[in-house]
Amino acid sequence: MHIRYAMPLGAALALSPPLTLAAELTLQVEIPRLSVAEYHVPYLAVWLQRAGTPSFAGHLAVWYDLKKKDNAGAKWLRDMRQWWRQGGRDAQLPLDGVSGATRAPGEHTLQLGGARALAALPAGDYELLVEAAREGGGREVLRLPLKWPPAAPAQARAQGEHELGALTLHVRP
Repeated sequence: MHIRYAMPLGAALALSPPLTLAAELTLQVEIPRLSVAEYHVPYLAVWLQRAGTPSFAGHLAVWYDLKKKDNAGAKWLRDMRQWWRQGGRDAQLPLDGVSGATRAPGEHTLQLGGARALAALPAGDYELLVEAAREGGGREVLRLPLKWPPAAPAQARAQGEHELGALTLHVRP
């Protein structure tokens, strides 16, 4: 004898564990074109920290020269001093799903919604930091506010002065 149990769909959904959908987190980064004399492709790091504190919360992106023999490109990552102190020096490089090659001047879009750092991020107020450093050049850090998890679509902007151009963070629940 075969017994079938029927349950209305609404009741089944009410009894099932809540679904967690990843938020969309998109960062637009502008790398300015500098004069030929000072042109070097910048190293770039994107990470999270608790708002108002230097409490590291996770890596989102690290761009550096991955193709150098014996991972020699990693030696220059310490030039991104703030990122290096916050979590870079303890990172096992390359970071899976985070590390990538440097990018030429222009606008670049990073889709960060699937980042591992966000999956276990406790609710709260954070800052998304972007730091860029160039060989023979300067260093610049910009901060964007981020409320996690997002309850409504939000956007934050920052403008760099030399190593970074415009940054725009788009967040959607």
